[in-house]
Amino acid sequence: MQLIAKTLYGLENVLAKELISLGASDINTSNRAVLFKGNHYLLYKTNYCCRTALSILMQIAEFQIKSKDDLYKYSQKINWEMYLEVDDTFSIVPVVNSHLFHHTGYPGLILKDAIADWFRKRKGRRPSVDTVNPRILINLHISNERVNVSIDSSVIPLYKRGYRHSSSVAPINEVLAAGIILLSGWNATNSLLDPMCGSGTIPIEAGLIACKIPPGKFRKSFGFQNWKDYDNELFNKIRKECNEQMTSSPVQITGTDISERAVEQARANIERAGLSDTITIEVMDFQHLKAIDKDGFVIMNPPYGKRIKPEETDKLYSMIGSTLKHNFSGNKVWIITSNKGSLKHVGLKPREKQTVFNGPLECVLINYEMYHGTRKKGEN
Repeated sequence: MQLIAKTLYGLENVLAKELISLGASDINTSNRAVLFKGNHYLLYKTNYCCRTALSILMQIAEFQIKSKDDLYKYSQKINWEMYLEVDDTFSIVPVVNSHLFHHTGYPGLILKDAIADWFRKRKGRRPSVDTVNPRILINLHISNERVNVSIDSSVIPLYKRGYRHSSSVAPINEVLAAGIILLSGWNATNSLLDPMCGSGTIPIEAGLIACKIPPGKFRKSFGFQNWKDYDNELFNKIRKECNEQMTSSPVQITGTDISERAVEQARANIERAGLSDTITIEVMDFQHLKAIDKDGFVIMNPPYGKRIKPEETDKLYSMIGSTLKHNFSGNKVWIITSNKGSLKHVGLKPREKQTVFNGPLECVLINYEMYHGTRKKGEN
């Protein structure tokens, strides 16, 4: 099967590595997506185990169109009975970038009509549309004149792990948190600290990685469980195989926050994730913190300044830089923020940086290497 794993911008290569480790073949990265080949075993496993995928799509048709009428005509040629029953409900998610359509929702209506007419012609009635809780979710992707029609095997986005009981004002997406951890090179052998942990997403995702806990373990359902060819025995086998690999981890994972309420929320989420013995959470002001060990990792998502005054954000980022310089010698530090202006006040020379998105916000993910003593000229 041709499968498509959707992800966040900037995480495509990390996701590709994940898919290879799970057994995927014919890997091709695209914008916010990775294409790969696999069978039903891999379809189920990637849904259950992928940390950086938002959803897994199964492509059912690909064709070229020259007009709006072509979309209806070629959609009618799909054998919809392979994927839908008359009594099923469905919804369509259109992603359209084409000169043929001036409204992104219109192609979705054309596809809906094609499906309805296909069933009416053969069965005398048609499946109903349910945009809130559909049994089958259809993805329609149109790029210029190229059309891809896929079935979403996840339906509920995979970043909704199921362990979050409560959240801070602006929690980081779970897929983004996992992606940053994997991008950082942390491999669960060094300590990891999130000094502004909010509701605990970064420490929890690190704990899941360290303990080899599948991110899908907490979910109640996946879209493919509503498919006509769903193999419950196969999925139970996959869950058993993956869950048997779970282990405890001796690595120290710590989250701190200046807010007592945030720490309470983080502890509740950590308990739901079964990681209370793995993650330490404390109320602490970052400027009073010191490195856990000499070669640890620090990953943080500080406030971007959307709810506080610019001068206060500048002071905060200046404090971050000063604390890192004086208290975290030898550590590898990763900061994600959309506030590039305040980021300058950190006052440290970055080793590398890249663009990622936190929801609609374009962010920079930046790495600082906190060297012991003075950095030698020409040292990377």
